[in-house]
Amino acid sequence: MRKISLVTAISLCLFVQELTAQIGQPYIHDPSTIAECDGKYYTFGTGGGGLISEDGWSWHNGAERPGGGAAPDVMKIGERYLVIYGATGGGLFGGHNGRILTMWSKLLDPKSPDFHFSAPIEVAASDGMEDCDAIDPSLLLDPVTGRLWATYGTYFGAIRLIELDPKTGERVKGNVEQDIAIDCEATDLLYRDGWYYLLGTHGTCCDGVNSTYNIVVGRSRSVTGPYVDNVGRDMFHGGGRLVIAAGDRKTGPGHFGRTIIDEGVEVMSCHFEADFDMGGRSVLGIRPLLWRNDWPVAGEAFKEGVYEIASERRGYALELATDFVRIPQEREAFWRIDPNKPVVPIASQQLGDVISGWPKDNIAVRCNDYMFRPNQHWCITAVPEAGGYLGGPYYRITIAGTERTLAATANLELTTVPQFTGAPEQLWCIQQLTDQTYRLMPKVIPGQEGLNKRYVLYSAGDSTPTLAEYDFSSDNSKWNFHKVASE
Repeated sequence: MRKISLVTAISLCLFVQELTAQIGQPYIHDPSTIAECDGKYYTFGTGGGGLISEDGWSWHNGAERPGGGAAPDVMKIGERYLVIYGATGGGLFGGHNGRILTMWSKLLDPKSPDFHFSAPIEVAASDGMEDCDAIDPSLLLDPVTGRLWATYGTYFGAIRLIELDPKTGERVKGNVEQDIAIDCEATDLLYRDGWYYLLGTHGTCCDGVNSTYNIVVGRSRSVTGPYVDNVGRDMFHGGGRLVIAAGDRKTGPGHFGRTIIDEGVEVMSCHFEADFDMGGRSVLGIRPLLWRNDWPVAGEAFKEGVYEIASERRGYALELATDFVRIPQEREAFWRIDPNKPVVPIASQQLGDVISGWPKDNIAVRCNDYMFRPNQHWCITAVPEAGGYLGGPYYRITIAGTERTLAATANLELTTVPQFTGAPEQLWCIQQLTDQTYRLMPKVIPGQEGLNKRYVLYSAGDSTPTLAEYDFSSDNSKWNFHKVASE
């Protein structure tokens, strides 16, 4: 029998292009936080337009926002969407006198009969001479107090904080703006576990592949600051801890936005000033949002490859439930080892050594000690034609070097089928959680309507994987991926 080596298995697995960016036509600059409306996703950018996605993965033009201007943000408050944007400023047309405006719409779909934005209301301005530039606004609805805040400003002066009325979108009467940071722009506020976080875009923009944009953060116990970074530097004096910089052949991340998908499942959005693989165009980026020691940091897009899939519960590896096949070894007693005898490496077990003994029909899965065995090596590849979810495509999970595919069953169990057919129960959503572990969800559960948003790969016992409801507080719901090196 021809032996299939791990190198061959990995080569077969990776005979595809890795997908690390949004697909379709994700071209945008200064994107707003992503908003969901009637099952679709929207983000608005400089110039009045924006992007729409049916699934959060493939994006296309079509979003509309009157008023033009630059760097909007959007937030759903009650049953309406509040949009805030800069009318001028930022050096546009040679000046730094700017205006910050707000307006409302019931829906975001421009094809809906209920799509209509209210007349814009001015909430802040700069005269071109003061130490602030009224552009790049963002919104925070404080979940503790219910108060609505906005930040704005650029490198041409201070970042300012103002308070708005969450019912009208107008400036709170008598509110006086406060300077809270310098040396950044395109700021965003968020709240988490008693901390207010101010995220700002640092560096240079609008220079394509030579843009140096990156995103930094400081935090405070008060929304008014001071915002201090991890080594005690105040953002009003240039401080800031790095959240994301260039990577994956994309440079210049800016204009942070946070989206909470589920407990422990968050993503951040931004634009990359230039995607080298997209001709240097500015594109939408979506990354997992992780929290390390109560600091936000961007995760990485999941990379295709051959992995051990290990449970967080015990650390055991997911494997085919096949017979254990011993590796031949000429053993010598450890107390009789001859140090002068040449050392001969032992080859890893190969797929061709064991596959003939595997059943031809469906094979169950279990968890066990990781032993470098072929039945523990899972090839994970994207399936672009199957669509995706916010931040990622669906993946197929197969035993490396084979078509044997992990699939969900109608009774909320797991199996592996001999061939990948593209059936939705064979497609997997892989999302990195805020604690850096992962959850794996089949696209559908056979016999149930709609996309699966409840059931995940679950370690019901140390050796018993199954499907069960997601619970971020339980390690049973969490998994880790360890890349398998070629040997």
